[in-house]
Amino acid sequence: MFHRLIAAAPLALWAAAALAAPDAVTIGMVLEPPNLDPTAGAAAAIDEIVYANVFEGLTRFAADGSVRPALATRWDISEDGSAYTFHLAPGVTFHDGTTFDAQDVKFSLERAAADDSTNAQKALFAGIAAVEVIDPLTVKVSLSAPDGAFPFKMAWGDAVMVAPESVANEATHPVGTGPFRFEDWVRGDHVTLAAFPGYWGTKPALARATFRFISDPTAAFAAVMAGDVDAFPSFPAPETLVQFESDPRFRVMIGTTEGETILAMNNRNPPLNDARVREAIAHAINRQEVIDGAMYGYGTPIGTHFAPHHPDYVDLTGLSAYDPAKSRALLAEAGVKDLSLRLALPPPSYARRGGEIVAAQLAAVGIATQITNVEWAQWLEQVFKAHDFDLTIVSHTEPFDINIYARPEYYFGYGKPDFVTLMSELDRATSPAQRAALTKQAEEMIARDYVNAYLFQLAKTGVANADLIGLWENAPTPANDLTQVHWKP
Repeated sequence: MFHRLIAAAPLALWAAAALAAPDAVTIGMVLEPPNLDPTAGAAAAIDEIVYANVFEGLTRFAADGSVRPALATRWDISEDGSAYTFHLAPGVTFHDGTTFDAQDVKFSLERAAADDSTNAQKALFAGIAAVEVIDPLTVKVSLSAPDGAFPFKMAWGDAVMVAPESVANEATHPVGTGPFRFEDWVRGDHVTLAAFPGYWGTKPALARATFRFISDPTAAFAAVMAGDVDAFPSFPAPETLVQFESDPRFRVMIGTTEGETILAMNNRNPPLNDARVREAIAHAINRQEVIDGAMYGYGTPIGTHFAPHHPDYVDLTGLSAYDPAKSRALLAEAGVKDLSLRLALPPPSYARRGGEIVAAQLAAVGIATQITNVEWAQWLEQVFKAHDFDLTIVSHTEPFDINIYARPEYYFGYGKPDFVTLMSELDRATSPAQRAALTKQAEEMIARDYVNAYLFQLAKTGVANADLIGLWENAPTPANDLTQVHWKP
């Protein structure tokens, strides 16, 4: 009897282990981020790893796009809307053990707004006039003008809180206050996060998360099918989704993103500084052909830089409807002949596949293109920073980011004074009706100026192990938020 009990004990332990849910996950990503500091980089891939996982802000986006409390548990707004007093969560520490308090908020916001700031969304902080520490858990932010959208701005990944003790190394060794701490980064392969035992909020169900970088669509399909990755939230091979839909091991997730996919034009350089030429390019594009050919039908046509699922969206696709004859007439009117333009294509399939289709459509109206495939880091340096391009295809995944058109230094170089004024009015507006009206005016202005050729709103096409629960189906901001992710028991 004694021997039989000893023999049975390992079996009982094995059975308990078999019934326990896994506590680790491997997430597939197309792009590897150039660094891991969301306060000093423009790449969406940064936030896809660290947003809500490693770093937290005063506020945050929820899965439905609403703004929720985060490190600030609540806030008070002055009667005129020009001051916000944030009340911070107690007992919060950074992953290196240093305490998070109002001084860190002051440091983070002043750093982001500084003249020498490298924050990719510096405009989010432009309205800050002063940051005052009331006590360790209370901070008052005074604005130069009322801003009803300030809590929304503080939810962006670019507005997360950092500490002076660790900020110098955030790019390679990020230190935040989130439920996961940075563990390692093997360049070209993966980043690993581990649950932070000292997390101040609700502890995550996962003990470890690995983000694997797989840019090739065929390799991505093979990795998911073999179980080498548990989920690929932004899956690069939509043509294979039908195979996953018919396989009970997997769950296909089709949602929305904030990703306006555009054929961006360098408005600074001739002949693209002529609105007639830009309009000619826009009328040469058959959006549905691009969506069908590059995205296998996943995507919504857009005629301006705004998400169709937003209640203030205006359908302006008719202004730039596919019309090759009009394209040729506009080019002739502008006196443009034998036009040849450089087309820079970053790695995502929407750009590489879509770029080939767009190039053929432009060729049909007499516009030649010189295609260059660039890696993401090269795109950021050459196109985004140096403005050394004519055309490029990219998806802007930041939420409500139409204000980028008010920045003359931005890579496509618009910054029309009337639009800048419109955005200033929008910033000051607090009435929902007033904000809606101004937003619609902004959508129409950039559409009628043909700043860029607006292609489609990127769909979120993901696939995951059917037993993995809690991933975002929609993408209100670039993120793979793991705070609610768990395995079925």
